[in-house]
Amino acid sequence: MFHQRAESPLRINGLEQARRFFADCLAEADPAKEHLWVAHVDDDARCLHLMRCDGDADGAELPIREIIVDAARHGSKGLILAHNHPSGDASPSATDKRITRRLALVSEAMDVALLDHLVLTTCDCRSMRQMGLL
Repeated sequence: MFHQRAESPLRINGLEQARRFFADCLAEADPAKEHLWVAHVDDDARCLHLMRCDGDADGAELPIREIIVDAARHGSKGLILAHNHPSGDASPSATDKRITRRLALVSEAMDVALLDHLVLTTCDCRSMRQMGLL
């Protein structure tokens, strides 16, 4: 697991900016494995903290408890998640949808908005928010 405090806060404001930001993250990771990134943002969409969880070819864990603890620690107002699918299919899996809904419920109870969850491949990006899943 990788954690990084944002030194000069980058604004991740909107889908296109989030897609570019996480595509850059993906470019630095092993494309044969699934990786999950969690960006914690403030009210102005400035990135306060970035966390990466590395998985394998079949998936990466979404550690809900750790995400919520980090949100409380950093005073996050919102979360933006992104993960890659090494298969090349950017469609969210049933597991992706289920675990994202669980995180949305828990984060809402903590007054932290789950702003989006992107699924990326080298050629495509799907937004669960845009798909009506959040």
